[in-house]
Amino acid sequence: MTNGPSPNTQYPSGQTRLVYLKSIITNPNIIVGDYTYYDDADDPTNFERNVLYHFDFIGDKLIIGKFCSIASQVKFIMNGGNHRTDWFTNYPFPVFGHGWEKAMPQEWPYKGDTVIGHDVWIGYRATIMPGVQVGDGAIIAAQSVVTKSVAPYTIVGGNPAREIRQRFDDATIQTLLDIQWWHWDIQTITQNLQVICGGDLDALRQVTPS
Repeated sequence: MTNGPSPNTQYPSGQTRLVYLKSIITNPNIIVGDYTYYDDADDPTNFERNVLYHFDFIGDKLIIGKFCSIASQVKFIMNGGNHRTDWFTNYPFPVFGHGWEKAMPQEWPYKGDTVIGHDVWIGYRATIMPGVQVGDGAIIAAQSVVTKSVAPYTIVGGNPAREIRQRFDDATIQTLLDIQWWHWDIQTITQNLQVICGGDLDALRQVTPS
């Protein structure tokens, strides 16, 4: 019995429009978990071009969990795109030098790392802003602009994105967060796919990872 494609496979489905991101990421400040995929008919191997204003001197990280589904043209705006809004101008004079560096501040606005949880689905052309935290099991609707953090197992949509609904009741969400099936070994996941892909919470509780 096989246990699914290797998480290090570039094209796990055999189609060149879909890649496991872990196999193609070169930037050490982009960290992606096993089995997370990006789908793009043009060229999914260019995913890092969708991570914008990600400058080494700032050092912020984009962290994406396991088993995430990321649709075409999703964009991540990083902290390098932030401007000072407490100045009389929001124009970044210092970065151009030639005498303008005299206005260089001690720090630029920084909202922290951008963190996407496990089993998150991000829809077509969604945009994730700097420092946003997206909880496990959340869903981001197509073309949404996510400006603030998203709770686990919550569906959000719009510009700016707002909560549409929770996927499950509070007790079920807490149980799923306690179980964390995405951290099971892949043999256990494969053996229990019908349970993971179902809706019987009691059956999921009864699974014992090896």
